[in-house]
Amino acid sequence: MDSSPDAPKPTAKDIAAKYRSEIADGEREAGSRLPAARQLAKQLGVQLMTVQSAYNQLRDEGLVLTQQGRGTFVRDPSLPLGTEPGSSPAFAALSTELSSIHDALRLLGERLDRLEGIVGSETPHGQ
Repeated sequence: MDSSPDAPKPTAKDIAAKYRSEIADGEREAGSRLPAARQLAKQLGVQLMTVQSAYNQLRDEGLVLTQQGRGTFVRDPSLPLGTEPGSSPAFAALSTELSSIHDALRLLGERLDRLEGIVGSETPHGQ
């Protein structure tokens, strides 16, 4: 992104696209820190909220984690979404919900196995 005074100022979408591309291309490794939002906003000549919006887009896509007071970091794609501090609240809620559904399905499976065992033992032989 061109940060010269005459260049058009990047939008949040432009900033997010740049970092999305860098992450996808492996230029930014898992755990690496993105530039501080204030520093990047000053460097690009944009409002702080523009950079924050870009970082929020990346967080909502599950690409980065934001940790209050520490910064924004590239997320490790090998870890389940929503399980790390600084994950998108939507992913964290989804992870919790999926865990509850998994537990409920496991319990239903156990009940079904017991019921099939009872029904199987009560069926007279030869039928």
